[in-house]
Parts: sequence; structure tokens; C-alpha cells
Amino acid sequence: MWRYSLLRASSIRSQWLNRANPKTLASTSALSSCLEVYTNHRKNHGNPSFMSRESHSVAETSSYDGGNPSFSSNVSDGSSFNGETSKNGNDGHGSPRFFSEGFHGISIENSDDESPKVGGFFPEESCGDENPGRTDSFSEESHVDDALAADDENPNPDFESKVETRDSIDINTEELQSVLSVLQSSLEGSLESKLDEMNLTLSDKFVAIVIGDPHVLGENLIGFFKWANKQSDFSPSIRVMNSLVQNISQKRRERDAHSLWNFIKEIAEKDQKLVNTEILNELICFFRALGKAKAGLEVFKKFRDFGCGYNADSYFSTIELLCCRRMFDDAWSICEEMLNSGYLPSSAKLGKLMACFCKGERAKDAHLIYLMSKEKKEFPPISSVHFLISSLSKVNETVNLASEILEDYPIEVRKKAIKPFSSVVRGLCRIGDMENAKILLFNMIDGGPPPGNAVFNFIINGYSKSGKPDEAIELLNLIENRGLRPDVYSYSVIMSSLVRSGRLDDACNLLNEAKKRHSVLTPVTYHILIRAYCNDGDFEKAISFLDEMKENGVHPNVDEYNKLIQSLCLNALDWRTAQKLLEEMTKAGLYPNAITRSLISAVKELEEEELASGGHIEGQEIAESG
Repeated sequence: MWRYSLLRASSIRSQWLNRANPKTLASTSALSSCLEVYTNHRKNHGNPSFMSRESHSVAETSSYDGGNPSFSSNVSDGSSFNGETSKNGNDGHGSPRFFSEGFHGISIENSDDESPKVGGFFPEESCGDENPGRTDSFSEESHVDDALAADDENPNPDFESKVETRDSIDINTEELQSVLSVLQSSLEGSLESKLDEMNLTLSDKFVAIVIGDPHVLGENLIGFFKWANKQSDFSPSIRVMNSLVQNISQKRRERDAHSLWNFIKEIAEKDQKLVNTEILNELICFFRALGKAKAGLEVFKKFRDFGCGYNADSYFSTIELLCCRRMFDDAWSICEEMLNSGYLPSSAKLGKLMACFCKGERAKDAHLIYLMSKEKKEFPPISSVHFLISSLSKVNETVNLASEILEDYPIEVRKKAIKPFSSVVRGLCRIGDMENAKILLFNMIDGGPPPGNAVFNFIINGYSKSGKPDEAIELLNLIENRGLRPDVYSYSVIMSSLVRSGRLDDACNLLNEAKKRHSVLTPVTYHILIRAYCNDGDFEKAISFLDEMKENGVHPNVDEYNKLIQSLCLNALDWRTAQKLLEEMTKAGLYPNAITRSLISAVKELEEEELASGGHIEGQEIAESG
């Protein structure tokens, strides 16, 4: 365990120093010397007591001032990692910006930027795994911490030799600094020739650090990997490939995306073991962030060619990408494959797919996703179900599907789900299914959510349009019995239905009921009766309702005046009364249309011609008596 403590202390101390002073570029000399002491003592003594004798030599490599540690050393060429100017540097402090490496080796970080977080790349797009930490991503610190934790729980005598073997390859910090300086700078000439001139000593760890640097352009990272892959002392691994893809994906540059995809195709043709499902999923998410649906679809179709299988993230990311670009036919084709395969994403992601298809007016397809999620016990978020019901209710052919989903609502959710229930009631009334609409209404009264005036109005309107005003009046009484007050709209709709049935007296009685419950009515309410009496030829009654409107503070609009004037001219030939209404209308700031004005003039001229010829105008006596 003393060896475990030494390794753990080295890792924690390196991380703490870098966080404590982010503007300091820490070298590896202290940690390397720590390992060197450990290795030499293993060879010579094998006694854990060396820590008490030799740990002072390690501590002397660092100094502490008031709790603020400074940790610096010089490399062989004289350049400094403590924030001073370096000949080979590229950033504001003269030193190249490095990818932070958390264990034993390089612990060098940019003075201004934090090291990239390993995990989900586009959380706002919900691509890939919901877990922000990816187990397949490259993080030396996480791998070592896992190994140490495993050793702590299950002591393994072979662990020391494994750590010794892995860390026996030293990282030449001068070479690392030089490589990053070249990759971070603007290149002139061939990258491969520059790298060949450096005569580098490669290792998996060296390549991983370079590949993971967040400040190198994607095309340079790909170029470096291609060059390293040709060297005899380097063998590429899936972990390094993961790091390359993730690092380039974070940059979100379109040029990098296409270059990376071409590179992956080249790699897969040579060695399919270097490409896996997670890498291709990340690439699809990359194209998702750029809105490149066709490229993402091309990646999806190459899975099986590369020997990779689909998983839930593969399907979800591709379908979401295609829906965002309104390629719904392709998206649904893949969605059907997903549903048949049984690889369903999480319930939250299923809800997002349902919403995507609903927005594309494919609510029926979204309903199939809902049924499959229900079968697999992966219930989507309630907000997605609300949206699905609303979308299904807007289409006549799918209203009944929306009604069926309401039966799946738990009691505690049902009591607050007034919007989806209202949508279904409205849809049922629109298609004329008044029986089921009324049944649903009474179910809402018994089990919730409590219906409001809007729900009652949907059904009242449905009965009125279907020529059943008596059923509508029953609902009007039900509203009052539940302690609600029917609004003016409810009365107006039923009055209109009564008028169409020729029951003008019943319509007038209903108007009186409305006046008792509402101090101010709307012009529409009076307009229904004015038009009805005009069509019935009772102009005196129609004019009386016009006067009543003004007495009750309801201002007549152009429609009321136009209807009365035109009816007086065409049916009664009473241009004098029509002329008075026209003057009254003008004083109120209302202006009749050309037809209304021309009718008055035409009827007046007709009367004058008839009088001149000794004829008699029908309706003249009515006008004079009026």
C-alpha cells in the first residue's frame, strides 16, 4: 500500500498544483524524479522505508510560499515552463499550450484556457449518451484512478509491475514542446517532412497527449496521426482514435468534420478494429451540430460496412439530425428499423423523437413510437405526451388515437392535464362525434381535470352546428349547476342554432337570459337577431334590436348597418329609412361600402321614375306610414 500511496500522492499533487496556479506551466521533473527514486529503490532495496529517507529530495524540487505553491524547472534548451518567455512558445506567455495530462507525466496546461472536459460533446443537442462522462474516452487520470481504486479494493501484486512497465517510457518534454509548437503554428511546407526532421521517439502516451491537445487544428491532428501511423515504433489504438475524434468534434469546424470523416473511412479500409460504434456516433453528433444531415446519414449507412453495430445512440442521433433538416421520410425509415431492433434510447430521448415527428406533421408516426415505448415500459416525458395528443387531435383521422392515449394517464397527472383533454374534446366535436365528446366531458367531471367554459363551449358549438340546440341548452344549464357562468359566446352560438331552426322567439328569450347574466353583450349577439328578422321581412323588429344595441352600450358595426340598409332597399324598397340609417352610420364614423350607397340611389331613382309615370311603388305606403 505504500506504493499505492506514493502513486496516489503524485497524481493528486500534480493536479492540485496546476489548479492552484493556472498561470504556471509545471514541468515533470519532480514527478519523474519521484518515480525514478521509486524505481531505483525497487531494483536495489525493495524496502518501503525509503520514503522516509529519500522523500526530502523530491520535496526540494518544489517550494511553497504562503500556501501558494510554485512549481517550475527548466528544460534542456533553457526555455522555461514557469510562465517566462520561451523561444518555442506560441501563446501569450511564450509557451505552447498543452493538453493537461493527469498522471506521473506531463502536467502542462495553458495559462488562460482550461483543459477540455471529456464527455458529451453537444449536450444542448442531446446527442449520444446522456452520461456526460464517456467510459471509452481518453483520460489518463481516470484510467489510473480506476486502476488504483481497483487495487485498493482487490490488492494485486502484479499491479506494481504493470504501473512500472507503463510508466517506464519517459516523455521527452522537449520533443513534446517542439511537436506542439509546430502543430499549433501556421505550417509552411509539408507537415510530414517537419516531423521527420525531429527524429521523435513515439509512444502511445506521447501520441495521446498530442492528439488530445485542444489548441491544435483538426487538420494538423489528422496529419500528425497519419504520420505517426507510418512509424515503426507506434501502433495505433482504439483509445487514441477515440481521443482524436472527440477532440476534433469539440472544435465544430465544418472543414474538420469532412476531413475527419474521410480519414475514418481510410482507416476503416485498412483496419476496422480502429473504428467502433462510439466513434461513429460521435461523428454523427458532430454533423448534427453543423446541421449536415446528408453527411450524418452517410455515416449511419457505413456502420455495417465498417463492422460496427448500431446502438440506441446511433439511431437517436441520426433520426434527430434528419428531422431537424426536415428529412422525415429518411428519418422514419431509420426509426422503423430502431423500433424493430429493440434498441430504444431513454424515455427522454423517445419523447424528443415524438416531438420531432409531431412538428413535421407526422403525428401518426410519433404515435407508433409512443406505443413501442409503452410496450417497453419506457414512458416518455409527460410534456411529450401532451404534445402528441395535441397534434393527433388536429387531424380528423387521428382524433380517436388521441382519445385512447388519455386512458393511459395516471390519476395524479390526469387532474392537471386540462390542455390535452380539451384538445381531444375539441377534435371530437370537429368531426361530429358528439356522443364521445359528451362522454369524455362527464368523465372529466367525475375524475378530472375539471372542465372549464372552453370545454363546454366546444360541445355547445358542436351541438349547435349539428342542428341540436336543445342538447346545447342542456349543457348551458349544466354549466350553471356547476357554479360556472356561461359566457356570451355560449349564448350566441345557441341563438344562432335556434335562428337556423326558425325558432326566433326562443332565440329572443335566450337573449333575455343572456342580458340577465351579462351587463354588456357583444355585437355578434345582436347581429344574429338583426339578420334573422331582416331575412324574415320584419324590418321594424330588426331596427328595434339596432336601437336596443345602442341603448345597452353596444356599438353597431358596419355589418349591422349594411345588412339593414340592403334589406330595406332590396326587400322593402324603403330608401328613406335606409337613408336615415346611412346618415346615422356616417355620424358614428362608419362608412358603408359602394354597394350600400348605390342601392339607396337606385331605389330612389326607381321610385321617382314610377311616380313620374303615374305608377305605384310597392312599399311606399310602408315608408310613408313609418
